[in-house]
Amino acid sequence: MTRYLISFNDGAMDHIPEGDFPDVGKAAHAVVQDAVNAGVFVFGAGLERQRASVVATDGMVTDGPYPETKEVIGGFVVVDVTSREEVLTWAARFAGACRCEQEVRELLPDPELDAMLRRSDR
Repeated sequence: MTRYLISFNDGAMDHIPEGDFPDVGKAAHAVVQDAVNAGVFVFGAGLERQRASVVATDGMVTDGPYPETKEVIGGFVVVDVTSREEVLTWAARFAGACRCEQEVRELLPDPELDAMLRRSDR
């Protein structure tokens, strides 16, 4: 299985009328429930709009927002699926539910991290 990040940019849902957000949330949660039932859901969340902190290598913290940033992630889900075709199917379902385009990126495998997680499950 391969893990993928499915995400959308902050502001991608700005075209949706305020009154439609309960329906969008319900539709998105239905897709999440289907992903949970299929055993492919890993984690997902929406992110605070333009609220971020950057921590430098020396520990210095710079707080946002960052108006010069063209695109930031507005929300995401991580799925663990068997193929690229399968993740694209899930992304299409999320795009329909959220009424906005979704970006799909494969997460790099990390066998050492997987081993740490398996040890912590004991």
